[in-house]
Amino acid sequence: MASNGPGLLQLPPRDAATSPGPLSPGIPPSPGLTSRTTNAISSKVTSVLSTSYADSEFREALALLDERGVNNSAETRRQLRLDVQKEVIDSNGQIISEFGRVADQLRRIGATVDRLNKSYQEMRNHVTASHEATRATTEEASSLMAQKKNVETKQQLLKAFREHFVLTDDEVASLTLTSEPVDDRFFAVLAKAKRIRKDCEVLLGFENQTLGLEIMDQTSKNLNHAFQKLYRWIQKEFKTLNLENPQIHASVRRALRVLAERPSLFQSCLDFFAEAREQILSDSFYLALTGTSASGAKDHSVKPIELAAHDPLRYVGDMLAWAHSATVSEREALEVLFVSDGNEIAKGMQEGRENELWRLMAEEGDEGPPEFDAVKALNELVDRDLSGAARILRQRIEQVIQANEETILAYKLANLLGFYKFTFSRLLGSESADAILLQSMTNLESEALRQFRSLMRDHIATLQGEFQHTPADLAPPDFLQEALKQLSAIMQTYETSLASSTSKPTSRHNKGEASDEDDDDDEEEEDDEEFQPILAESFDPFLTGCENMARKIPAPSNSIFVLNCLLAAQSTLQPYARFTSGRLARLRTAATEHTSKLAESQYGFLVAESSLAPLFSALKPLRADSRADIATIATLGPTQPDALVAASQSLDDFLPSAVMDALENLANLQDAQLARAVTEEAAERFCSDFEHVEELLILADEARGQGAGADGDEMGLRELFPRTTGEIRVLLS
Repeated sequence: MASNGPGLLQLPPRDAATSPGPLSPGIPPSPGLTSRTTNAISSKVTSVLSTSYADSEFREALALLDERGVNNSAETRRQLRLDVQKEVIDSNGQIISEFGRVADQLRRIGATVDRLNKSYQEMRNHVTASHEATRATTEEASSLMAQKKNVETKQQLLKAFREHFVLTDDEVASLTLTSEPVDDRFFAVLAKAKRIRKDCEVLLGFENQTLGLEIMDQTSKNLNHAFQKLYRWIQKEFKTLNLENPQIHASVRRALRVLAERPSLFQSCLDFFAEAREQILSDSFYLALTGTSASGAKDHSVKPIELAAHDPLRYVGDMLAWAHSATVSEREALEVLFVSDGNEIAKGMQEGRENELWRLMAEEGDEGPPEFDAVKALNELVDRDLSGAARILRQRIEQVIQANEETILAYKLANLLGFYKFTFSRLLGSESADAILLQSMTNLESEALRQFRSLMRDHIATLQGEFQHTPADLAPPDFLQEALKQLSAIMQTYETSLASSTSKPTSRHNKGEASDEDDDDDEEEEDDEEFQPILAESFDPFLTGCENMARKIPAPSNSIFVLNCLLAAQSTLQPYARFTSGRLARLRTAATEHTSKLAESQYGFLVAESSLAPLFSALKPLRADSRADIATIATLGPTQPDALVAASQSLDDFLPSAVMDALENLANLQDAQLARAVTEEAAERFCSDFEHVEELLILADEARGQGAGADGDEMGLRELFPRTTGEIRVLLS
C-alpha cells in the first residue's frame, strides 16, 4: 500500500468496476454469479486472514488511520474508500495545476533559449567575420612574439656566455694594470680567467673552433700579464719584507701560492728573495761583529762580538751562536711563509709544469722534474739566505784557528765546531749535506783538527830529548803526566759535547778482564770512532815513547816503569770509559803482561836468595808416582847431605826477611797493592815448588827405609832438610 498524497491512504481496488458488491440488494444472484461472489468473498476473507499484522505497510496504514481520527463505524467504513479516492483526485488535480504552471515556465524558457540561440548565431557570424578580417594581423603578431622570445633566449645565452667566458674591461684592468692593487679582487679575477681558459676546452670540442681559440688566446694573454704583474709585486714586497709581520705574510703567502703555477717565475722570486735576505743577514752579521753597519754608521745599542776576540773560544762561540740564532729565526719565519701552504704550492707547481709547452711535448717515459718538497725547499732557502754570513763566519774562524798555538784550545775549537755542525744538520735536515753552512762547519772542524794534530806533533818533536832519560824512581816521566793532563781536559770536553752523547756506548769492560788479541780487537771496535784519532795523536805517541825508554833499562825495572806509566794512563782514561773502553782493554792487557813478568822476576829472586835453585831444578822434572824417579833422588848432587845441609841453612837465613826483601825490589812500583799481589803470587809459586820438593824427599826416605828415628849413622833426607811447606807459607805470608 502506498500513499498518493499527504494524509491519503490508497486502498486495494475493487474487483471490477461494473460488478456489484456482495451486499448490493435488488439483483438476484445467478448461479454463476453466486459462485463468483462466493469465491470473491472467500478470496477477500483469505486475503484478510493472510494479512500479517507484522507487515510494515499494514502497520503504517493503521497508524495513518489512527492519525486521521476516523471512527470505526459502518458509515465510515463504507465512505472510507471514497474519501480516500476523493482526496487522491484532489491531490492529483493540484499536481496537474502545478505542472501546468511548470509547463508555462518551460515554454517561456524555451522562447528565451531560442532568442539566445539566435543571438549566439549572430555573434558567431560576427566573430567569424572578424577572424577572417584580422587573421593576417594575428599571424604576423604571433610570428613577432615567437621572434621576440627567441631573441630574449639568445640574449640570455649571450649574457651568460659573456659573464662566463669574457672578462669585463674593469676586470682586465684589475688583472693587467700595475696601477691596480693586488688584492682579493685581483685574485678573484685571476681565478675567473683560469676557469675561462679551462672551460675553453669545451668550446674547442665544436666544429667551429674560432670562438674558443680567440677566447683562449685573449685569456692566456691576460693571464700572462697577470702573472707578470704578480711576479713584480712579489719582488717589490720582498725588498721591504718584514718577516716579523704576520699580516704581510698572509698576502705574500697567497701570492706565492698562486705564482707557484708558473714554476719559472716562482723560482725567480725565490732567487730574488734569497739574494735580498743574504744581503740583509750579511749586513746584520757584520753589524753584530763590529757594531757598525755596512754604510759605516755606528750602532751603540749593539755590543760588538769582536770585543771578545782576545778569548778565541768565546769569540768563535759567540759568532756560532749568532749564526744559530739567525738560522732558527729565519727558518721559523720562512715556515710561516712557505711550509704552511706547502701542499698548495706543490699542487700549483705540478699544475704549472703539466701545462708548460715543453712538458706537453715530452715523451711519455719522461718523468719530468721531481715533486716539490716544501721542507727541502725551505732548508735550501734558509741555507742560501745565510750563505753570505756563512762566508764571513768561515773567514773569521779560519783566522782564529790559524792564529792559535794552544793544543787544548785547538781541540776545543774543533769540538765546538763539531757540536754546531751537528746542530745545524738537525736544523737544516740530514739530507742537506751540500748546504753551504754545513760544508763550512765541516771544513772548519777538519781544519781545527788538522791544527790540533799539527800542534800535537810539534809538541812531540820538542820532547824527543826527554824520551832518552828514564826517571831514577821509575815514575811516569813529566811529559807523560803533562800529556795525560791535556788528554783529561780533551776527554772532559768531548764528554760534555753533543757528539759524545750520540756516540755508540760500550758495555763490555771489566777491570780484571783478560783477553787475547782477538778480544782486544773486538773491544777496540767498540771505541768511539770519532775519538780514536784524538787518542792516536794525543796519547799513543807518549805511551810509545815510554815503552821505548823501558827497553833501555834492565828487568825488572823496565816492567816497573812501564806498569807505572800504564797505571797512570788507566787512571786517566777510566772516568771516560764510555768512549775509551777499547783503549782501556789494551792497557789492561799490557799491564797484565808486565805484571806476569814482575811475578816471574820475584819468583826468581825468592829461588835465588833461598839457595834452592839447584834443588828445585834437579827435582822439578821428577814425578812422585814414578818409582824410578824416586830411586834416583838420593843419587842427585843437590840431595847429597852436605848440599842439603847448606841449602837448609841458607833457607833459614833467608826466610825471616824474604818478604821485605822481595817487596823492596818493587819499591818503585807506585801501586803498593799491586806490588804486594805480585809478591804473593811469586811466594805462592815458591811454596808450590817447595811442596813438590818436600813430597819427593819424604818418598825417597820411605823408599830407602829410613824414617826420622831410624838407627844408623846415615841420616834421612828430611832430617837434613827439615823445613815444611806450612812453615814456609807462614814465613812468606
